[in-house]
Amino acid sequence: MPTSTMVEVLTPIWQRVLQLSAVGVDDNFFDLGGDSALALELFHEVALACGRELPPVVIYHAPTISALAALLEQPTSPRIPPLVQLKAGSGEPPVFIAHGLGGSAMDFFQIVKHIRTANAIYGMQAKGIDGLEAPLDRIEDMARYSLEAVQQLQPHGPYFLIGFSLGGLLTLEMAQQLIAQGEKIGLLAMLDSYPHLNYLSLGQRTCLATRVAWRWVASRLQWLGVSAPYRTTVEVPPSPALQRFRDGDRLALEHYRPRFYPEKINFVRAAIPTDFPANPTAVWSGLAHRFEVETVPGDHLGIMTAHYEALASVLSRYLQEASLK
Repeated sequence: MPTSTMVEVLTPIWQRVLQLSAVGVDDNFFDLGGDSALALELFHEVALACGRELPPVVIYHAPTISALAALLEQPTSPRIPPLVQLKAGSGEPPVFIAHGLGGSAMDFFQIVKHIRTANAIYGMQAKGIDGLEAPLDRIEDMARYSLEAVQQLQPHGPYFLIGFSLGGLLTLEMAQQLIAQGEKIGLLAMLDSYPHLNYLSLGQRTCLATRVAWRWVASRLQWLGVSAPYRTTVEVPPSPALQRFRDGDRLALEHYRPRFYPEKINFVRAAIPTDFPANPTAVWSGLAHRFEVETVPGDHLGIMTAHYEALASVLSRYLQEASLK
């Protein structure tokens, strides 16, 4: 389609998603009130209208109607770079943040807005998220892929690394590889991140299995109309591309056995344990020279989606302390 025609297709979609009567072709999606949830809705509608399925993180690279129209006019899907800037900043060093299983840098939209730091923040994007390459299925390979991009931007440490869930394991492995190169880690923050249950102790696995079984019973009771103490939600089926990503991530999680980390891990746990161990200290303290943990409100996903201000406050403090070292 010519760009003018594509603009005509996109404009009412943007107006509908953003609930605005008028949107200029050069108006920025985020300045108009767009967020990660609206980006998902926007790209779902774009896929239906244009027959092109693009990852929502594209909105960071094409945040206006004119830019997105030009991108959709191209005959092939755009390559998504391994790093996307989530927040500009003049401070040094930059902050690198890794998403959870099958996610993208869009998961950090709300948190990044509330992190108080002068440092630029970059989200790490997994290989193949653009659908042009096969996703990786080993944490070690994911770490090497991300480090190549990180070190092009920042050749030497100290490095500030933050990872949520599976991303915590990714940043842990990145830190291990950087230390092996003789580099310094200024901050390693792991957010409710745990190894596969195969690498938990028998007691930890037993407690976890009991809790997961009870949650399953509670969900069945709720389905039958009986009140239960757990609140469950219905998960929207993922797209085939996202499912491939999740399958690769699950395989990577299953095969990754963390090694002893010779420095400090700052760990943030969710106050409400769900499908993960309730005591991260029992899991990680023997695998790190220093391990410090604190708790924020919410469950595993809720710390990102509902209680992001509390999590952002903790991360702001971590970054401030790391910058003073």
